[in-house]
Amino acid sequence: MSGKLAAFAGSTPNIGTSLTAFGTAYRIAALTGRKVGYLCLNLKSAKTHLYLGVDKPDVTLDGVRPELRAGTLSGEKLRQYAFRSPRLGELHVLFGNMTREQAEYYEPEDIQKLLAASREAFDLTIADVSAYWDNAATVCAMKEADDRFLVTTNSLSHFQEDIHRWTGQVGSQFGLTPEQFQLVLLHSNHRTTGGFRMKEIRKETGCDAFTELRLTESIHLQLDSGRLDEWLASEERNAAAFDGVASPLLNRMNWSERLQKTDRPWLRRLMVHRRRGT
Repeated sequence: MSGKLAAFAGSTPNIGTSLTAFGTAYRIAALTGRKVGYLCLNLKSAKTHLYLGVDKPDVTLDGVRPELRAGTLSGEKLRQYAFRSPRLGELHVLFGNMTREQAEYYEPEDIQKLLAASREAFDLTIADVSAYWDNAATVCAMKEADDRFLVTTNSLSHFQEDIHRWTGQVGSQFGLTPEQFQLVLLHSNHRTTGGFRMKEIRKETGCDAFTELRLTESIHLQLDSGRLDEWLASEERNAAAFDGVASPLLNRMNWSERLQKTDRPWLRRLMVHRRRGT
């Protein structure tokens, strides 16, 4: 059976999109025990390996590119290439492109083969792509995704211009309309209060409202220190910070029904609460 694909893009760079995508992937893998793949498809700014404290990854996206070109990358091979650690459980991570000067040489066929292999390998694939639509990875992942998430903040400069120029204008050339994107609104405790509300951002962008997340400053400290996986696994409340995305996504995929036999009563209550709130 073919696994699901969810793609995460930012309205603009450096606002927490990769953190949101990775945290969601980790949370779903931890809750379900299913195989979840995380693909770092930021062709010019891959940093996931640094967030996990891996200075020199054994395998990266550019390392499997010859197999993509040859059409020999299978789901089984991709699982073997993906990074795993005891803290990540059933989360499998393919680190991104390290040869930034070759970012523009990735063809749509390369990305399509990668996504096909990932659907074969994992029950769910989380594709983390660039905020810019000038590359095959962003366009192909967004075109093929079952769920398209657009991460933004309540700052006007983070959602107005870039969403119109990239997601709106470029996306429309590939048959994607604003209402096909689901907004994830990030609030950070270190940011000043105020800003625009989800209702106002939805009206401005034409995108569908999905959820809001409030992330603490401590999360960003883990990125700088390369201990994101340690932080997520250390306390339940840390990973639960991403339930705003993970829980409704589980419901949408009907995975929550398969969790009803779980021996964790708190999880059953969480899923029931989320379904009633949707």
